[in-house]
Amino acid sequence: MNLSYVRYELLRTFRNRRYFILAIGFPLVIYYIVAGTNTRQHNFQDTGISAPLYFMVGLAAFGAMSAVIAAGGRIAAERSVGWTRQLRLTPLSTREYFRAKVATAYAAALVTIVLLFIAGTTLGVRLSAADWLKMTALMLVGLIPFAALGILIGHILTPDSVPTAVGGLTALFAFLGGVWFSISGGFMGDLAESLPSYWLVQASRVSLSGHGWRALGWLVVAAWTVALVALAVWAYRRDKSRA
Repeated sequence: MNLSYVRYELLRTFRNRRYFILAIGFPLVIYYIVAGTNTRQHNFQDTGISAPLYFMVGLAAFGAMSAVIAAGGRIAAERSVGWTRQLRLTPLSTREYFRAKVATAYAAALVTIVLLFIAGTTLGVRLSAADWLKMTALMLVGLIPFAALGILIGHILTPDSVPTAVGGLTALFAFLGGVWFSISGGFMGDLAESLPSYWLVQASRVSLSGHGWRALGWLVVAAWTVALVALAVWAYRRDKSRA
């Protein structure tokens, strides 16, 4: 990986104050509003999980999804001004370019996750070190398809339309994935379990005797990853052929 380019992308992203206020500050504020008024709920909607823990993971998932998908906005902006065409003339390979984008998106997502976890401890969330690490690892794996989605969006949409797409898709995935309330049983339950966002929230179940995802969770995340990576590759090649 080209570390110089990764460093450039990180500095560029972390200096964007407006981005961080929206991507990180918003989930934190909502967390304290929602979870702060439900600190005594130790079995949120019969999940066996306390409300502070449930919303901590749910809103961390929401913020992390937004941070990862938002990488598409930077790609779209660079395409619109011809920056990506210029980069193709440099020694920087296509693989290194996308690795830098994904690494930067993951760095922003990890900051969001860590801050929400810290906020959770202030409202009484207590887990073992192993559970914290396992939960974080599951969420980072669950973000892989969203990283591919961000790259796909960056190559098929314009800079003006990306913010609306990112906001709408993140809200839809969050709603159907159970960020705001537990979803189980029936058509809605089956639909939720078919989405990677649902399994991001289900990472909170590591608190229940160490159980995280069922086999279905790994299958869903893998299927979405394969499909979205294939679409992202197609979109990139189409865009490159037009350049």
